[in-house]
Amino acid sequence: MLKKLLIFFIALAPLAAVAQNAKIAYLNSQEIFAAMPELAGIETQLSTKQEEISKNGQALVDEFNKKSEEFEKASSTSETVKQDQQKQLAQIQERYQVYVQNSQQEMQQLQQQLLEPLNKKIADAIKAIGDENSYTFVFDVSTQQSPIVYVSPTAVNITPQVKTKLGIQ
Repeated sequence: MLKKLLIFFIALAPLAAVAQNAKIAYLNSQEIFAAMPELAGIETQLSTKQEEISKNGQALVDEFNKKSEEFEKASSTSETVKQDQQKQLAQIQERYQVYVQNSQQEMQQLQQQLLEPLNKKIADAIKAIGDENSYTFVFDVSTQQSPIVYVSPTAVNITPQVKTKLGIQ
């Protein structure tokens, strides 16, 4: 029994030494992200793209409505013609659905493409601050899903340092 206890303390000793030397900091990445000057340009580009997508989608809706009205006015048409007209309307609806799906994917890709350099810039700044100050861990407290439920008032908040590193206030 004494031998097992001795082995346990020997195994635990390095962990205690590491824990004593650990430097921990935290930041709020959403606060940093929201303060980035590049964000306004990105939002403008995304808004412009969304307006373009809406305009093209509305054109398909208008085409559908126009065809639908034309078909309703032509009351003396044969059953074959009516079936053809219904197929045309169904094709327009299908084109619209495909357009909406493709547009959503295109918007997601554009958003990812535009935000990727910004996220990398923030990550690089966080890493630089972490390396400069020899932090063992840097936690992000910006989301409700964060595993951190308490931050001591004496804990180091590096959000201002990261903002300074990025040249923002």
